Amino acid sequence: MYYSHSGNEVDALHLLVDHLRTVSELTAQFAKCSKLEPEASSTGLLHDIGKYGDLFQDRLRGISSHVDHWSLGAWLALVENHAVASALSIQGHHIGLQNLNKDSLRAIDPSRLRVKHPLQLTLSEPDPEILKDRLKSDGCILKTIDKSILGNDLTSTISRMLDVRMLYSCLVDADFIDTEAHFQATSGVKRHRSPGPPLNPSDTLGILEKHVTSLQDNKSNQIPEKVLTTRKELYAGCINAAENKPGLYTLTAPTGSGKTLAMLAFALKHAAIQGLRRIVCVIPFLSIIEQTASIYREIFQKHFGNEYVLEHHSLAGAWKERTTDDGEVYGSFGERAQLLSENWDAPVIITTSVQMLESLFSNRPSACRKLHRLMHSVILFDEVQTLPANLIVPTLASLSHLAHDYNSTVVFATATQPGFRHLHEPVKAQCFHGWRPKDIIADPIKLFTPLQRTHVEWHDMDKRLTWDSLATILKAHSQALCIVNVKRHAQELWNAMGEPNTLHLSTNMCPAHRKDVLQEVREALEKKDRVHLISTQCIEAGVDVDFPVIWRSYAPLDSIIQAAGRCNREGCMEELGIVHVFMPEDERYPAGYYDEAAQVTKKLVRDIGKESLNLNDPEFITSYYVTLYNLSRPELSMKTQVLIDAVNAGSFSDVARMYRLIPHDSINVVVPYEKRMKEYDHLKETATHGLTREWIKNARDLTVGLYRPQLDDPIWGHMIPVMSYGKDEKEKSDWFIYLSSEHYHAQLGLIPPKKDHIWMI
Repeated sequence: MYYSHSGNEVDALHLLVDHLRTVSELTAQFAKCSKLEPEASSTGLLHDIGKYGDLFQDRLRGISSHVDHWSLGAWLALVENHAVASALSIQGHHIGLQNLNKDSLRAIDPSRLRVKHPLQLTLSEPDPEILKDRLKSDGCILKTIDKSILGNDLTSTISRMLDVRMLYSCLVDADFIDTEAHFQATSGVKRHRSPGPPLNPSDTLGILEKHVTSLQDNKSNQIPEKVLTTRKELYAGCINAAENKPGLYTLTAPTGSGKTLAMLAFALKHAAIQGLRRIVCVIPFLSIIEQTASIYREIFQKHFGNEYVLEHHSLAGAWKERTTDDGEVYGSFGERAQLLSENWDAPVIITTSVQMLESLFSNRPSACRKLHRLMHSVILFDEVQTLPANLIVPTLASLSHLAHDYNSTVVFATATQPGFRHLHEPVKAQCFHGWRPKDIIADPIKLFTPLQRTHVEWHDMDKRLTWDSLATILKAHSQALCIVNVKRHAQELWNAMGEPNTLHLSTNMCPAHRKDVLQEVREALEKKDRVHLISTQCIEAGVDVDFPVIWRSYAPLDSIIQAAGRCNREGCMEELGIVHVFMPEDERYPAGYYDEAAQVTKKLVRDIGKESLNLNDPEFITSYYVTLYNLSRPELSMKTQVLIDAVNAGSFSDVARMYRLIPHDSINVVVPYEKRMKEYDHLKETATHGLTREWIKNARDLTVGLYRPQLDDPIWGHMIPVMSYGKDEKEKSDWFIYLSSEHYHAQLGLIPPKKDHIWMI
């Protein structure tokens, strides 16, 4: 008798042949109706064949250690079926995906590993033929594959690496699920989790349509008729476009046009017609995620239950892990939503850009586990102008391959549609299909024109405003919002206002503090009270405020357009709202792409004149992006080039390390916000127990992000690290408690005793 796992809570061992058969069946099930299907079953059957080795069985009995049980299955996948993707998936199902190249594949030859193992491990059995015989004796026959996914060509591109990750996803999810079932067994019988509910697109669409109709017919909402008409036109356009085939799409719609519900209607009807099985909403900011998730739950939860809409990001909930005696990690039964989030086993997923995109380039089993759920799905990206330019070509290549080769639909939605079509050729170098999306709304300017709610005043760039002068202007308005480019400017202007009731918003403030400020702003606006808000660009995307006047320092054009979306937002003013674009006395921009984009905006103002800057024309906005891409050449950026070099070398680990939307040199600091001191004190007290996801979830609202300071920075004297997996040193920890309450300003947030605060995120 050969076993795959040690005893569970009822002291039953996990029979190896049962594990291999179940994982083989599940892997094939996850790969069904895709090009992965022929290779999937054998991948599952071979993934743990090394556990037939006597040395691994000794390990289960506690008389051996440091055993490699995966390389032998990977080698058999190569020699028996020439299945490179299968070999890499099996090799990496514990240690992560390694390298797609000849040298790396040769290195898993058992004869080489017996002499020198790169991880200083010992093979569970030196002779693969013995493992095959034991598998056969257990009644399992290894079938020959007619055609493998990658064939004999080992050229590495983004699309080919994604193919490997998709098969890897099918395998590791199947392995996790069956391992989990063994350790959750009762009375000696494996306890497999019940699957999440299926998408019911037709009924869901019917419920959504009733909700939208009730909003449109509600006479008490005081929404202007032209806004309601535009929303109906957008909704109808999305419904009509849903009849098209799966692929790449763009949705360009102005702020306030009902884009969130309209693109969901597109996704539901499209899924119903095309037989797609899941909708994934990808949103850049947690504040918008929470808002969207709340809307969707309000509409659908009473009809389909709590599992229909799943919110998933790094702070969405606690996940409990257990480690088996043989070193394998599996998820334990906790809250149902936590369980389903690990592999996105739900019909409607709402997640972050970081969670979605970094998983597409990961090499780790826990991150890649959910990727197979993206097959036969609709993936909606909102606010796509926020995607990082220096990663945009690899991102587009990966999404294009996902859409064209895995029967999925990808939608890029925003009011300021970037000119990504301009990058078709660079994308094509990594993905055969390039980037040629279809427009859901063929003529979006018809939506923008009726919803023109603002007039933009472009002030002379040579006539710079001092902070004192600008403060005088702002105070002359009863209600005004001023947006600047950097935190230092926001602080200096707030000081120049000289009024303690002037409000401030930046990421120096923790989320709880920002929520309180925005609530105060909304109440003042609704009551027509006097209110002035000084903010960085953190207010520009997805924040629902409605000022009659906005002053915006020169910035990238899309930032100015997003700022205008906070002015006369509902179109209820008798006259157009006014957006003043001005040049401050201290011209300053965040370095890199933001600075380059701001310079393009200034160039457009000079070259074509203020009168020709039509911010309500999507074609003009696209021309701005084309000009920007011609100048900045994102496909030639250092970050893109280094990443592509890693792709060409076939290094999954290097690609995963380099593809980061959020830099890893950042830390999270829990701050003493006066209105939430009870929660702060509890977090400080429980931090001594070690870092858990539950603790992180509770800490989220009181957290400020910083770039990791130098080791000699005096700020370390005001912080203590939160212990994480035994790492309690300041240079290793990612979470800290800020101790000095006097450094957290009641209006400005965290202001440490340091002259220059530009190191704050």
